[in-house]
Amino acid sequence: MPYIEDFLTAREEEEIVETIRLAERNTSGEIRVHIEQKCDIDVYERALDLFHTLKMDNTKEQNGVLIYVAIDNKAFVIFGDQGINAIVGPDFWNATRDKIATQFKSNNFKQGLIDGIDEAGKALSKYFPWQHGDKNELDNTISKG
Repeated sequence: MPYIEDFLTAREEEEIVETIRLAERNTSGEIRVHIEQKCDIDVYERALDLFHTLKMDNTKEQNGVLIYVAIDNKAFVIFGDQGINAIVGPDFWNATRDKIATQFKSNNFKQGLIDGIDEAGKALSKYFPWQHGDKNELDNTISKG
């Protein structure tokens, strides 16, 4: 697997950040991506920890989504806040997961994240449509650990 510095190029990161910005135009939901080289604990638990560390649980409608990637573990997690999980079914994130996984299996990491962000944005817009006065509550940049 690539090192975190080589996982995405600077240009690819810019494309992903732009995809987040575009996805959030149609929803009040907030999407973030966090990438780490290795996760030494359960990846779901790490995603939950990061969700709080990145203050994603502070959104007005509790509708933040974290896409967490652990490179060496060959794992990722899509973690949605309780505002989302309270109104959607247990299979809500399956389409997003499948889009990411399909591309990751072919080492198309940028495209996997872009496809996942697009899918998450579409899904969020159904339940949390953008309304006049909505503000971008979280940074769109990719965080790394």
